[in-house]
Amino acid sequence: MQATIVKICGLKEPETLQAALDAGADLVGLVSFPRSPRHVELDAMAALAQQVRRHGGQRAQIVVLSVDADDSLLRALDEAVQPDWWQLHGHEDGARIEAVRAMFGRPIIKAVGVSGAQDIQHANAMGAVADRLLLDAKPPEDASRPGGLGQVFDWSLLGTIDPAMAFMLSGGLTPANVGEAISITGALAVDVSSGVESAPGIKDSGLIAQFIAAARAAVRPATQRIRA
Repeated sequence: MQATIVKICGLKEPETLQAALDAGADLVGLVSFPRSPRHVELDAMAALAQQVRRHGGQRAQIVVLSVDADDSLLRALDEAVQPDWWQLHGHEDGARIEAVRAMFGRPIIKAVGVSGAQDIQHANAMGAVADRLLLDAKPPEDASRPGGLGQVFDWSLLGTIDPAMAFMLSGGLTPANVGEAISITGALAVDVSSGVESAPGIKDSGLIAQFIAAARAAVRPATQRIRA
């Protein structure tokens, strides 16, 4: 059985980044969004990227998360970090996804908030353009930040998603529930941020290791409708 792909997002300290690498994270996410408690300034982000590249063994892939960033910011991030993936976490549409991919030649993860069936329709449309979807809980309309904000959405909604869709499951995942999430959805890839924190923006090395171990130990259903 294929091992679950695990992304640890919102890393900003060398120590917890190293914990994620040592625990075997497949992807590590670095956030460029000043309103987020996980925001990393450009110079610090470049240093974290170099740390990933110095890590022995199979290198984790670097994901840079931005929110409706303009071309100048993306160019600065690309030059400093040289990410393996862009994660677009704002209101970017299909045309913007294609433009960013063409500009840098890097694959795109597009985050889509989910709270109802209409969001799955939107996800199916975005999945035709993005290289991978990240399905997250939809924030409240008055939220000051995008993303799931530590909330779980109704996983049964994923029963209507295109079975060929490449996506990662996110939104309120923790070491305690990630196994259940994988067993219900059959997801081959998961993403976590606040679920491995001791406080907003403060990653916990022990929780990171527990999350990765739980995700890898999870058993997916024999018939998978939900794929990574």
